Amino acid sequence: MPAAPAVSKEQAEAIFSKGLEGIIAGETDICSIEQGGLWYRGYEIHDLAMNATFEDVAFVLLEGHKPSASELARFKSELVAERPLPAPVVNFIESMGGYLLSGRAVPMDILRSCVSILGHLDPDSQSVDKAANLRKAKRLLAKVPTMIGHMQNVIDGKAIIERERGGDPSLDHAANLLYLMTGSKPAKEYARVVDVSLILYAEHDFNASTFTSRVIAGTLSDMHGAVCGGIAALKGPLHGGANEMAMEMLKEIMKDVGEAGIGTKAVDDWMQKAFDTKRKLMGFGHRVYKNGDHRAPILHKLGRTIAATDTKNPGGHQALKWFELGEQVQKIMLEKKNIHPNVDFPCGMTYFTMGIPVPQYTPIFVASRVSGWAAHVIEQHANNRIIRPLSKYIGAAPRKWNS
Repeated sequence: MPAAPAVSKEQAEAIFSKGLEGIIAGETDICSIEQGGLWYRGYEIHDLAMNATFEDVAFVLLEGHKPSASELARFKSELVAERPLPAPVVNFIESMGGYLLSGRAVPMDILRSCVSILGHLDPDSQSVDKAANLRKAKRLLAKVPTMIGHMQNVIDGKAIIERERGGDPSLDHAANLLYLMTGSKPAKEYARVVDVSLILYAEHDFNASTFTSRVIAGTLSDMHGAVCGGIAALKGPLHGGANEMAMEMLKEIMKDVGEAGIGTKAVDDWMQKAFDTKRKLMGFGHRVYKNGDHRAPILHKLGRTIAATDTKNPGGHQALKWFELGEQVQKIMLEKKNIHPNVDFPCGMTYFTMGIPVPQYTPIFVASRVSGWAAHVIEQHANNRIIRPLSKYIGAAPRKWNS
């Protein structure tokens, strides 16, 4: 296929869009985002959330088609076999305990460093061949939950759970993640909610972290480097970190208005003050979706059901109050700003209801999105053109050094 004709600087400036908003930067057959829906390789997100498992979805993203029963069994066995972490990665996690407890290091940074260490140890690390990329993708997908679980064990001052096996081979991806974090086999309802959240977070077109991964891959750099870049981009509160910040915001509102203030003017007053001071309210709005994020109501419904039926949850709080507060905040945002929640808003409440520590929300996002990143890295390497946009210069006019 011949290369497209070069665009002049003048033509490029005519279509300049800050943040590349509205600009098509490439082609993909992995994901489609429209105002009317979200599709992974042609499968609609509500259909997947209701009928598939995260392993099904990861297979579709990485191997390109719906798995047969035998293919899914093979894929799951491959992931289970790759769950254990090499000793240098476990040693690094343990060595960072004091830094995690002091706040000098955060889980997302530890996760990024662990992936970087894995890149030194992977036998396929320097190859960008499709088969090698697929092997590395499965290893990363399998190992990220183990990293998260071991990190949480260190934070909690507990012995590493399942150091040798990386979990319980009988547990699926989501359930094993919860088990590694807590040491207890999760209730079926909890495992299913996390599984659906992983499905919802698995892939989302050319979002900031995926685009970062593709830019890195476009230089013919390796899978581990591209995923490290994706983790660094996802950490930011304007991207993956929004789920953590959304929950922190709700905790702040609850502290200021008290439980008695839920459903009263006190919450409206708090929100109005936030509007007046132009505070950024996390978990709302989306660059692409203008009429609401299709993923948000799916997770909100599941999380609210858990909150309503399991009020004595691991967090030790009456969980439904968080959804009642969140629903009031959503209503105010919609009525006064016409802005809908994105998936990060119900995610924060749902994970909090299940007692998952807030700093692990975004790492859990990684446990899902690594499947999408890897699919995009494979796609970029298969039909590569280095991603090199132009810039619009707004600096000083030409001048002489000796003038």
